[in-house]
Amino acid sequence: MLDTMKLETDRLILRDWTEKDIDDLVEGLNNIEISKWLVTVPYPYTRKNAEEFIGFCITQSDVTKNRSSYEFAIEHKIEKKVVGGTAINKINALHRTAGGGIWINANYHGCGYGTEAYRKRIEFAFTKLNIRRLENGYLEGNQASLVMQENLGYVVEGKRRKGFFCMADGQLKDEYITSLLIDDWRM
Repeated sequence: MLDTMKLETDRLILRDWTEKDIDDLVEGLNNIEISKWLVTVPYPYTRKNAEEFIGFCITQSDVTKNRSSYEFAIEHKIEKKVVGGTAINKINALHRTAGGGIWINANYHGCGYGTEAYRKRIEFAFTKLNIRRLENGYLEGNQASLVMQENLGYVVEGKRRKGFFCMADGQLKDEYITSLLIDDWRM
């Protein structure tokens, strides 16, 4: 039995990943300009990578388990195409915290889809999952991520020096740590 998730915005649907999304996932992540900001995404990104990821997501959505993450495909309502992905992960019920991130297919940059999807993700975390603190970040140089997060109320808390090895470009990268508290949340 699957716990299917579906969140809607004006232009997007955030939903569980399915096997029909494989081609859109490969198209979106098989781009070094996207994958270099996502430390766990290899480049080139292959069909096999997409199949493994979607298989993981389907397993995580099984309601017989305590769900520790929500991996959402971001689907464009009109085009019926997955244009990105976002997650709520590392959910800690005791501390009421969670992490996660977002990516948008380069062909859809500059349209506000990232902000629209992330805003809905934040709303879901705070209102449905009872999260009080979202902990996120961005890799040094990813100015677009910083601007989006700050526009949504996130605060930069610090820097994790050479905190991650990026699979896409083989570089050690600094991460700036950001957070958003429910008390500071702006809808």
